[in-house]
Amino acid sequence: MLSKAKVKLIQSLEQKKKRREERLFVAEGPKVVGDLLPYFTCRLIVAEPTWIAAHPEVRAAEIVEATGEELRKASFLKAPQEVLALFELPTYSTPHDIAAKELCIALDDVQDPGNLGTIIRVADWFGIRHIFCSTGTADAFSPKTIQATMGAVARVQVHYVDLPEYLRQVRTTMPDAPLYGTFLEGENIYKEPLSTHGIIIMGNEGNGISRQIQEMVTHKLFIPNYPEGCATSESLNVAIATAITCAEFRRRG
Repeated sequence: MLSKAKVKLIQSLEQKKKRREERLFVAEGPKVVGDLLPYFTCRLIVAEPTWIAAHPEVRAAEIVEATGEELRKASFLKAPQEVLALFELPTYSTPHDIAAKELCIALDDVQDPGNLGTIIRVADWFGIRHIFCSTGTADAFSPKTIQATMGAVARVQVHYVDLPEYLRQVRTTMPDAPLYGTFLEGENIYKEPLSTHGIIIMGNEGNGISRQIQEMVTHKLFIPNYPEGCATSESLNVAIATAITCAEFRRRG
């Protein structure tokens, strides 16, 4: 039986402060939980009997059998899906030389959890293993973001840094690592030379890349609309723009 204390703990993890205090985050559903189990330490699994019976090999500090109604009380989803788990928050060291070796993403105050989760999923799809986030970017381990990643957060390390300072260090210590950014006044991404390493910087949903970080961008890119010159939307959603940009980098690489 799922106790009231455990329901209270699970629900409290909607708050970033509580996630940091408890060093835990919530994941839900067979797909997401299944993808995360090999990568993160699992503190608690709450699941329906059929899921537990089908996964006898699962390892967790505690496994609690629950009814559908009990899951609904604990869940953040409108339609809970068989299993909910609490995982320990990972601790990553920030790799300061990675941009000289691999393609990375940097996010400048991307605030929507769904956008962040989708970007993590895009990074996973295109083999990008490191995302550097400004302190104003949404939390990668909030329930909404975790669900939007569909398990991709297991394979992509998300680092929270003083982004202007981090990019400044990259410029200073790795002058050959290009810093790309997407702008309406940039150069056509389909015609510009693109590297197999460096950092792709994506900006805030409403304001784009901040002026402070714009000054550090070495290559300004633009995703053109088609047909050129026709009336169209003002801009692309940041997650969609990230997907298009990553796809073009990988197509060239």
